[in-house]
Amino acid sequence: MRERVLIIDCRHDLTDPDAGRRAYEQGHIPGAAFLHLDQDLSGPTNGCNGRHPLPDSKRFADTLAGLGADEGTVIVAVDASAGIYAARLWWMCRWIGHLRCGVLDGGMQQWIAADGPLSNDAFVMPARGRLAVRPSLAPLWTVDHIEAWVKGGSDSDVAQLIDARAPERFRGDVEPLDPVGGHIPGASNRVFAHNLDVGGRFKQPSRLREEFERLLAGRDPMAVVHTCGSGVTACHNLLAMEIAGLAGSALYAGSWSEWCSDPQRPFARGD
Repeated sequence: MRERVLIIDCRHDLTDPDAGRRAYEQGHIPGAAFLHLDQDLSGPTNGCNGRHPLPDSKRFADTLAGLGADEGTVIVAVDASAGIYAARLWWMCRWIGHLRCGVLDGGMQQWIAADGPLSNDAFVMPARGRLAVRPSLAPLWTVDHIEAWVKGGSDSDVAQLIDARAPERFRGDVEPLDPVGGHIPGASNRVFAHNLDVGGRFKQPSRLREEFERLLAGRDPMAVVHTCGSGVTACHNLLAMEIAGLAGSALYAGSWSEWCSDPQRPFARGD
């Protein structure tokens, strides 16, 4: 029996939230569905939980089931932004216990470069699938965990916080999206773009492993927590570590946008 593959286009632009849907309507991989970062891959915001809080896990599983997904469906996430939104969808699938998921390496750019066909046909809704939330395969930290970590001394071996934002945002030189610039005290910086080669694909596993092991400096990958601006690009570093064979890291989903929403929380600037 041939396994069913569900391609999900999750192209997005943080400065133009409708850009992904427009791009999908203009041309997408034939048969692909579309999910929106704000509407489908995030939950309601309240001003204190970050720009892209996770949705209810059952609601997310129900969204996938509505696209026909079931336990045996292979879900492939696609974007045109170096994999950052596709990696968020990949992580969320693992978060609800669905391991049959992946990311199209190189995204739409590689698909088009390889003369892959495009369609502007609307997604044909299949029969509804059945997808239950299973034990999570994606460890998750909350703001309470981060507060305890910072108060307890962030230089311990208990955890290492890795921030995926661009260095200038990490340092606090600029902050185009959140009200305060800087980073969580004790965090280290690895911009997600360092996971890619010059062609826009993920580097070879051995190269990624070498680079992350240098950053971890002997720490267990399971002691690593990934963060970014709003819990999106952090998933890119999580995926890169999985590719490198360094599994088990956690995500702080609220990330900087949640952390900085409370002016009483400490923050750091500079390297």
